[in-house]
Amino acid sequence: MRVTKRTNIAIRVLMHCAANSGRLVTKAEIARRCNASENHLAQVINQLAQLGYLHTQRGRHGGLELGRPADQIRIGDVFRALEAPVPLAECFADVDNTCPLTNACRLKIALTDAASAFYATLDPISLDTLVCDNAPLMDILAPAGQCTGALRQQNLAAQ
Repeated sequence: MRVTKRTNIAIRVLMHCAANSGRLVTKAEIARRCNASENHLAQVINQLAQLGYLHTQRGRHGGLELGRPADQIRIGDVFRALEAPVPLAECFADVDNTCPLTNACRLKIALTDAASAFYATLDPISLDTLVCDNAPLMDILAPAGQCTGALRQQNLAAQ
C-alpha cells in the first residue's frame, strides 16, 4: 500500500499544528518546516478544515490550528478520510475496472483484509502520541515550543 502525497502532507500539517498548540500557525510557516509547497498545503488544509480536523481563521492575523484536541484525532481516521477515494487496485474501481478476473479473483479479498489490517494498526494511534514526548520532532516543528497535549499533561500530573 502506498500513502498518497495528500495524506502525507496532511499528517505533517496536523503534526505541526499539534506541536504548536496554543497559537495560530501560517501556511507559509508549515511550508518551510515541512518542506511542502504552499499550493499543495492550501488544498490539504481546506480538506482537513472541511473534515473538522483544523480550524482556520482568515485575515491579517489569521492562520490555522487543530479543530479538536490532538488526543482526539486518530491517525487511522485521518488516513481513511483522505485515502478512501483512491482505489487500492483496478478491481476496486467501480467505473474504470476492466479486469476480466474481478468476479473470480480472490486477491481482492486478500487486499481488502490487508487494508483493514493497515487501518487497524493506525486506529489506536492519536496525533498526540506522534507529537508529545518526541523531542527530535519538536526540534524540527517547534524549536522554541513545547508540547501541550494530553500526554504531557498526564506526565506533569504524575510528578
